[in-house]
Amino acid sequence: MSTDLERLFPNASEIPDAYRLDGSLEQREYLINGELVEWTGELAPVRSPVCLRRDNGELEQCLIGSTPLLNAEAALGALDSAVRAYDLGQGAWPTMTVSERIRHVEIFLNKMKQQREAVVRLLMWEIGKNLPDSEKEFDRTCDYISDTINALKALDRRSSRFENEQGTLGQIRRVPLGVALCMGPYNYPLNETFTTLIPALIMGNTVVFKPAKFGVLLIRPLLEAFRDSFPPGVINIIYGRGRDTVSALMESGKIDVFAFIGTNKGASDLKKLHPRPHRLRAALGLDAKNPGIVLPEVDLDNAVEECVTGALSFNGQRCTALKILFVHRSQVDDFLARFNDKLATLKAGMPWEPGVKLTPLPEPGKADFLTTMVEDACSKGARVVNEGGGSTVGTFFYPALLYPVSSQMRIYNEEQFGPIIPVVPYDDLDEVIDYIRTSDFGQQASLFGSDPKQMARMIDACANQVGRINLNAQCQRGPDTFPFTGRKNSAEGTLSVHDALRVFSIRTLVATKDNAASKALVGSIIRDRESSFLSTDYIF
Repeated sequence: MSTDLERLFPNASEIPDAYRLDGSLEQREYLINGELVEWTGELAPVRSPVCLRRDNGELEQCLIGSTPLLNAEAALGALDSAVRAYDLGQGAWPTMTVSERIRHVEIFLNKMKQQREAVVRLLMWEIGKNLPDSEKEFDRTCDYISDTINALKALDRRSSRFENEQGTLGQIRRVPLGVALCMGPYNYPLNETFTTLIPALIMGNTVVFKPAKFGVLLIRPLLEAFRDSFPPGVINIIYGRGRDTVSALMESGKIDVFAFIGTNKGASDLKKLHPRPHRLRAALGLDAKNPGIVLPEVDLDNAVEECVTGALSFNGQRCTALKILFVHRSQVDDFLARFNDKLATLKAGMPWEPGVKLTPLPEPGKADFLTTMVEDACSKGARVVNEGGGSTVGTFFYPALLYPVSSQMRIYNEEQFGPIIPVVPYDDLDEVIDYIRTSDFGQQASLFGSDPKQMARMIDACANQVGRINLNAQCQRGPDTFPFTGRKNSAEGTLSVHDALRVFSIRTLVATKDNAASKALVGSIIRDRESSFLSTDYIF
């Protein structure tokens, strides 16, 4: 294993021409008020998780570019642009018809698709995501935008009719909330970010968007598409340290919607800065410690297959990853042996290499953090089951299968967000149920079993604790039409293609008495198209 890891990183000459970057990408532009403004201040270096091996054998982390380190003044300038464009709900964008806003988003989608190759290459280099998953993230994001457009059309069709209740005529439509601040995560810097950004825009909000801390350069190929697809001030894109930029935005009190995917501590700290928290709508995707629970009666081959994928897809750097496995003692030895065999088949390498499943980690110091987690567990009675588990070289950490894990260990409660697989043996289901009930997190759980009574008991135990229960399958977000949410410290609000449209809007009702004069007035407004809100237009 140590010999294999020593050969993991390539020399510069070994990188295929199709996946090379054309030099360092120095970015100074940011988008404000419909213009790409050049930043003349300090830049933040962007280092790839990919290291290159020098002739002397030493590793050097690739410096692939730089992005603007905006200050509070620049960030507030972007916010003021969004505030002006919204104009207390009277701006061109929030008063635009739904069909017109859809047209702008469709223009953006067409321009975005032209940048697929550039964005996919940067996904590999910036966050170490393998080629198939990078392509899937881009394509899934495009599909999400198309699905959002179709969902809004369906929503608007239902809203085009009038309701008559107890002598009152009414039409209910959804309208924007104001200025939205959208921030996404580094593990899905395109897809997860756009699942809030696009609904916020299409519902008529104006937006300040700050890319994730890693996966920043990949937004650069889309800046012109954003600029050319939306009216000035509708979408503003800033860069820099959160403490210098985002803190100032929240303290201004001018943010109406806060869309954030990250840690619950980070979300709490930022929300506290807002001077009018009751006026702040939040859509938050936060930490998770999703358990996989293997019951006594189980299809073990399926359980192992799903647990390996669920724990190690993108190196376990997913909020929906399986982050702790509870295996019944009667099955645990067989489970570990099969898991170990499956784990050994996963290919480690660079993101562009065919068949690669394990890649370097983008977070600085992440390998050291994971090492301390493994050392803590081993000092308290666990052992690394798989050969080479926990080995590191440069930015790469080889997955560690830990057993037996107990409540005294950090890995039992803390989210590792990386390739450590803790396995907890149990004798009674009450032990597992107690863990789920007392956990600070409540995003999802996976149940693996074949006995209907045991599965039913666990479903009922989890139903009021987590947002999704997966039967004989790994935890996951999709399909995007399903609700994606969580309880406790794992989420605020619900995101799906349909739910996101509601998160970034509010229902407004126009009501009148059911009499001849009122009907004549409303009919005249609709017939002469005097109002963009009060309308019976049907979007095809």
